[in-house]
Amino acid sequence: MPDIIQLVPLCRVLDLSLQELLDGVEEGLGKQFISSLLIQQMDENKNINTETSNDHVFIRPQIHRQMPTSTYIFGHNLEHTRACIYGGLSAQVLRNRKFAGKPSGSDGCAAEWIPIGAEHTLYVLDSDNGLQTSVAYTHHKEIGKEMMGTGKMNRRNECQALDVQLLKENHICGIRQEKLDLRACEYKLRIIAKTSELVEIRVALMENGIEDTNGSTYSFTLHPGNWQKENFSIHIPKAGMYSLSITFSKRARVTFGVLSMLPFDHFHGMRRDVIECMKEIGISMLRWPGGNFAGEYRWQDGLLDADERAPLEAYMENETQPYTNGYDYNEVGIDEFIALCREIGAEPFLTINLANASPEENAAWVEYCNGADDTRYGKLRAQRGHKDAYQVRYWSLGNEMGYGHMEGPMTPGQYVMLARRQMRAMLDVSPDLQLFSSGPYPSEEWGTKSAKELAENVKYASLHHYTYVPLDYSSDEAAKNTCQAIMDAPKEAYRLIKEMRTCLGNNIHISFDEWNCWYAWYRPSSAAEGLYAAGMLQLFLNESNAMDMPVCCYFQPISEGAIEIKGNNCRLTATGQVFSMLKAHCGGSLCPSLKNNSVAATIKDNILTISMIHTGQEEPRVFKIQIRGDLLDAKLLSTDSLLPHSRFEEKILSVSETDGIFEVVLPPCSVACVKFRV
Repeated sequence: MPDIIQLVPLCRVLDLSLQELLDGVEEGLGKQFISSLLIQQMDENKNINTETSNDHVFIRPQIHRQMPTSTYIFGHNLEHTRACIYGGLSAQVLRNRKFAGKPSGSDGCAAEWIPIGAEHTLYVLDSDNGLQTSVAYTHHKEIGKEMMGTGKMNRRNECQALDVQLLKENHICGIRQEKLDLRACEYKLRIIAKTSELVEIRVALMENGIEDTNGSTYSFTLHPGNWQKENFSIHIPKAGMYSLSITFSKRARVTFGVLSMLPFDHFHGMRRDVIECMKEIGISMLRWPGGNFAGEYRWQDGLLDADERAPLEAYMENETQPYTNGYDYNEVGIDEFIALCREIGAEPFLTINLANASPEENAAWVEYCNGADDTRYGKLRAQRGHKDAYQVRYWSLGNEMGYGHMEGPMTPGQYVMLARRQMRAMLDVSPDLQLFSSGPYPSEEWGTKSAKELAENVKYASLHHYTYVPLDYSSDEAAKNTCQAIMDAPKEAYRLIKEMRTCLGNNIHISFDEWNCWYAWYRPSSAAEGLYAAGMLQLFLNESNAMDMPVCCYFQPISEGAIEIKGNNCRLTATGQVFSMLKAHCGGSLCPSLKNNSVAATIKDNILTISMIHTGQEEPRVFKIQIRGDLLDAKLLSTDSLLPHSRFEEKILSVSETDGIFEVVLPPCSVACVKFRV
């Protein structure tokens, strides 16, 4: 049997399925078989059983030429950036609950918190006052003195607590946070604090500034000494905007270490409604923790309780954490991430901190994930309640090296040197890892001096692309042109994929592990972007085998393109609706249909799924399908607007049939999916 990987480039040239080529080789046809295929291919390229005219598209799916497609072309990212975690996936209600960063003003109070009784109170963040009695509750986890890689990270104001000192008797002081969007349900709260004197702490939740004493207050006594944890529940009778206040009225110094407020039904600190949306869009692979954030992450902090984990300061605040004062609150660790992957059915894909973590630290991470329970870190995982190994196979050696915005190597030679050190340590622990290299691709220099240099052990190279379209909606004509440019953008992505294939040669897989429209995270989504996403997915379905591109990950669904979150409400955007519809292809085998990407056809368990895109803005388009089978389902996503904030309306698609020809009519700017039993 020939080396399968070596046959992929030949399949690409011949435009054949791997199975067809193997069938011919195994039957001993040799050169005669290949020659006959070349002649056949020349004939088929003239007409690949399709006809496209101005008024209709004729489709004859070639079920006999089916070729398995990678399930991981339906991958996604989960990066700790902007509103993806806090304000997105995280169920934590309180902002800056661990008191990171500089004070918000001259009153000395922590960012996101409002002082109560400031005129007779002193507020000091513990890293500023130097008092030994006010050491922070949060900290970073060290997993061995021999592992000093994270010492290179120059970060500040991460491990802090807030001192609140009442200066006069018979006054009230404390802290307050406003604009808390709460559900009508029970919330679990926790206050971790210590005091110099016996003091009563009072907690109140108020809607519209009006205190409801019926179940929205709680009081407890804080005793002098070490950190005290107070756990309690408060029931919110009506959904709305609330404020939380924590006060005391005795002259004392109270140090608040960490505050927590979670709804009763959270999943490992994550929102269940957001997780349901993640399930709905069909995430086959989830890349975490970045992205850019990978260079700011300390994996071993995940071994601490979430309350103990110190926030993580961004290397470039405006790049990863512009919404949270430059800090990630460090809520999701490796155990929570794996629990999430198992809940949604996604393959985990991890990115190491290449520049700031030592090879020993990253090897320990691999062992924690994949080691047996008799290894050092596998045993630690088992002691934490996870006896079975996580079996994480896919690991990226850093993110976007060479662009200039990441800490670490800037040239291919520097990258290769560091990547090899990390790679060797990781493979010593788990030899079967699938490793990915990063760089400013497509780049001939990086392809030659980095990807090919590492190719013996690193079989994938990452490609990132964000479609940039100037957004001009100032007139009907300008809006039409803008939307058309967005919908046509997959053509440029295809050009880059082919360029990437050229610079890598034939022996390295492409991992298109970040793609989206540029700045999707700073503006509302639109149906035009939904049609762009449909075009990208059908491009991946039709070309991923030919381009040897088995991994594609959208960046990123939560709050940045596919799942819209506003307070306690979340829903799929137009892009999310497209993912939900086209996930029916996931795990299917490709049945070649059209030479362009307006149609994709796959088959799985005798179910033929055909999806169609119409990006014309004026006239409807007729699609005719010649197939022997029974129609099972037909759905349509259509819209009367492509402007920002627009979504699709899902409808039943009308299908007519005459003499074995099924016909559907797609309105302008729509996506459809039909299924047949064959």
